[in-house]
Amino acid sequence: MVSLYRLSKLRRSQRFSFNLSSSYREIDGFGSTSHLNSFLCWTQRAFYGSHFREDPSIDLSQYPSDRIRNFSIIAHVDHGKSTLADRLLELTGTIRKGHGQPQYLDKLQVERERGITVKAQTATMFHQHNYLGSNTNFLLNLIDTPGHVDFSYEVSRSLAACQGVLLVVDAAQGVQAQTVANFYLAFEANLAIIPVINKIDQPTADPDRVKEQLKSIFDLDPNDALLTSAKTGQGLDQVLPAVVERIPPPPGNSSSPLRMLLLDSYYDEYKGVICHVAVADGALRKGEKISSAATNQSYEVLDVGIMHPELTQTGVLLTGQVGYVVTGMRSTKEARVGDTLFHTRSIIEPLPGFKPVKHMVFSGLYPADGSDFESLSHAIERLTCNDASVSVTKESSTALGMGYRCGFLGLLHMDVFHQRLEQEHEAHVISTVPTVPYIFEFSDESKIHIQNPAMLPSNPKHRVTTCWEPTVIATIIIPSEYVGSIITLCSERRGEQLEYSFIDSQRALMKYRLPLREIVVDFYNELKSITSGYASFDYEEADYQISDLVKLDILLNGQPVDAMATIVHRSKAQRVGRELVDKLKKFIDRQMFEITIQAAIGSKVIARETVSAMRKNVLAKCYGGDVTRKKKLLEKQKEGKKRMKRIGSVDIPQEAFRELLKGS
Repeated sequence: MVSLYRLSKLRRSQRFSFNLSSSYREIDGFGSTSHLNSFLCWTQRAFYGSHFREDPSIDLSQYPSDRIRNFSIIAHVDHGKSTLADRLLELTGTIRKGHGQPQYLDKLQVERERGITVKAQTATMFHQHNYLGSNTNFLLNLIDTPGHVDFSYEVSRSLAACQGVLLVVDAAQGVQAQTVANFYLAFEANLAIIPVINKIDQPTADPDRVKEQLKSIFDLDPNDALLTSAKTGQGLDQVLPAVVERIPPPPGNSSSPLRMLLLDSYYDEYKGVICHVAVADGALRKGEKISSAATNQSYEVLDVGIMHPELTQTGVLLTGQVGYVVTGMRSTKEARVGDTLFHTRSIIEPLPGFKPVKHMVFSGLYPADGSDFESLSHAIERLTCNDASVSVTKESSTALGMGYRCGFLGLLHMDVFHQRLEQEHEAHVISTVPTVPYIFEFSDESKIHIQNPAMLPSNPKHRVTTCWEPTVIATIIIPSEYVGSIITLCSERRGEQLEYSFIDSQRALMKYRLPLREIVVDFYNELKSITSGYASFDYEEADYQISDLVKLDILLNGQPVDAMATIVHRSKAQRVGRELVDKLKKFIDRQMFEITIQAAIGSKVIARETVSAMRKNVLAKCYGGDVTRKKKLLEKQKEGKKRMKRIGSVDIPQEAFRELLKGS
C-alpha cells in the first residue's frame, strides 16, 4: 500500500496533482499487483520530473575532450578547500553570489556542524577563457574532496576521474600531514599538481615560508604557486586560467565502444540508485542498454546528466565528461564502486578500478532500548545505502541483546556514522569499544580472523601459537620543541621510528610504524594535548606484524561480560584490566549482595574490585533482651546474603554502559 505521506508529498509536487481520495479508491480497487505497480511507476515518474531539472541551453556536444578539464581540490582539514570551491562556482556563474549556503558542496548536517567534508561532491562549471589566441568555452568538472585521513578512500576515488589537482595549503599553517598524504596520492596517480597558497589575508600568513616548504618537501617550483584568499577573493582570477592551461584534457577515444568508470552512488527514495560516472571512451545516451563488468547485469538508462550544481538532465554524456546515470538499480550493492559500465553486447577491456575498501575499525552498535532493534535495523539499512564503505553484520550480546557489528574506515568515520544515525534517523545507540581486526594461529595450524574479541575463545581447544595485528605508517608534523615528548608518546604506544627530518627551522616531520590498536582510541587526542593543538597527524595502512596478544575478559560474579571483552598486548594487560575494573566499580549500583568485578586472562585473574552489599540493621528493633535471638538474626542475614550472591544476577544499567564505553 502506498503511504499517505508519500502520496501527500506527490500531491504537493509542482509538476502534477491528483485527487488524493480518488487515488486511494483506485488503489483499493486494484485487483492485481501489476496494476498497483503501474500506479507506483506513474507516481515515481511524476515526482521524478519535479526533482530533476532540465536546462535546454546546455549542449554537451560543443565540448569535445580538448575543451574539458577534470580536476579536484585536495588539502589538509580546514585549509579552505570548500570555501575555494564556493568561489569558483560563483566565478563561473554556476551559483549566484550571496545566494545559497556557505560551503555549498557540503550538504550533510554533520559536515556543517563539524566544518569538515565527509562525502566527495561533483559540480560541472562552464568557463570562457582566452586560449591560444581565441575565446573558447571550457567544461570544468570540479570534485571537492574530504581532508581527514579517515576519508582518504573518497579522495582516491575522486582522483581516478581527474587529470589534475589544486593542492591547497594554508599560508599560516603551512604543509600539514594530510597535505603530504594527498600530494603523494596525486603524484602516484600521475596528475598535474597546481599548488595554491590560500588565506594570504591572515595576519600570520607567511607565503614565502610555505613556498620553501613546497620546494623542500615536494620539489614543486615556488614560482608556480598561486597566492589566493578564498574569503576576500584576492588572487582567484588566476585559478581557472591555471586549470585550463596546466591541466591536460582527459584521454579517451570518442569513436571507441562505451566505457564508464563508476565513481560513487547513493540511494534516492523515488528513483533508486543514482550513479556518478566518468566516461572514459565513447558516449552514453538516454534509453540505451548498459551492463556491469562486475555483476554482468544489464540495465536501461532512464536518465543521464551532469551536476550543475544539482542534477541537471542532458540526455547524453560524451567522452571525458563526468555526470550521473539513473538505471533503475534498487540497491547500492549492485553499484560497485570502481566498476566499468559499457554498452550491452559490446566487448570491452574493463578499466582499472580501485582497491577494495579495507575496514580499519570495528564496533558493535546496539539499541539503547532493546525494543528498538527493528527501528535501528531500518535506520542502518537506509544509511548504508548512502555510505557503501560501512560493513554491517548481525550479532548478539548477553549484556546488550541484539545488535550489529559494523566496520569503518577510521574513528572519525565511525563517529560521523553514529551522529548521522541520531540526526537523520533519530536512532539512539550504544556502541562498544572500537577494535581492530586480528589474526590468530593455533597449534593445529588453523587460523581465524577476529573482528569481535568476544568471538575468541578464552580457553581454546588448541594452543595459540602466533598472533598478528594490523599496523599503520603514521606521519606526524610538529613544532620542533615537542619532538622529545612525541618520541616518548610513540615509544609508549609500541612505535618504531622510520624517519625523522626537519621541514624548516620551526617544524619537524616524523614517521612511525604503530600498531593500529594503539591509535584508534585516544592517540590523536593525546597528541593534540601534548603539542597544544599544533600537531598534525595522518596514517596509511601497512602490513600485519607478529605480536604477543591476549584476550582480556571482564567478569561479574564469575560471569563474563562479552561486550567488554578486548584484545590487548600482554605487556599492557595489567594496566588496562585495572582501569576497566576501577571504572566499572564506579558505575555499578550497590545491591543486596556483594558483587565481584574481575579482569582475567583465561583462568588467571589480574585485577579485582568488590562492590560491597547494602547493609540492613536487623538488630534495629531489638532493645536489649535475649542475646541468642540477636545471634540467630545475624546468622540468618549472613545466610540470606550468601544465597543472594549465589543466585543473584548483576545487570549493568545501559546509561552506565554508555558512559563506561565512552570513557574506555
